[in-house]
Amino acid sequence: MLSVTATEEWKSAHPGASIGLLEVSGVDNTLASTELEARKREVEALLREKYQGYTRQDFLSIPVMLAYVKYYKRFSKTYHVLQQVESIALKNRNLPTISPLVDSNFIAEVDTLTLTAGHDVSKLKGSILIDIAQNDDQMVQMNNVNKELYAGDMVMKDEQGICCCIIYGQDNFSPISPETSHALYVVYAPAGVPVEAVEAQLQAIEANIRLFAPLAVVEQSRVITSS
Repeated sequence: MLSVTATEEWKSAHPGASIGLLEVSGVDNTLASTELEARKREVEALLREKYQGYTRQDFLSIPVMLAYVKYYKRFSKTYHVLQQVESIALKNRNLPTISPLVDSNFIAEVDTLTLTAGHDVSKLKGSILIDIAQNDDQMVQMNNVNKELYAGDMVMKDEQGICCCIIYGQDNFSPISPETSHALYVVYAPAGVPVEAVEAQLQAIEANIRLFAPLAVVEQSRVITSS
């Protein structure tokens, strides 16, 4: 089981925030899953029914969504999960098929609206820290573009450096791949996102994983709070 802790700097900079952790092992991420595909169609239908006729302002009336939008607005960015939910609910687009472990997160994410990253544990080194970005911190994104991070943004680090941040997402080294059998999911929840929403996300991801990997082992499932 990975050691994951939060720094005092993170707690001080983000009062009221929380981090959800779900670590699972013993998964075959190469097999197609009809059950998982069926779950996608079910969630898509639920979103279209729930948000039929919604405007952008209607979405902002949802407390979880508003909390993320406010966080992103601090950095002059738009919360991408909002755009994904709008595209599914209002434009009849479907969830993508990438791999079972990645899809399990995406399905849960558009349902609970909570921001979650997934990492291949075999690519992480040493203990994991939840921290904040400092001036001049950088990270190479999944698309291989090097980004200078926004000071104060929430980040996850291992002994190799920054693996993920809220605003720019994940690095190009540790994301889940078809070969991944041991994964760490990290839910980033700024102030205003209830702990219950974070817990619901962890439970939803696990439930989705068990559709194609019923014998998966949960190494840890917990929430770190800044208070």
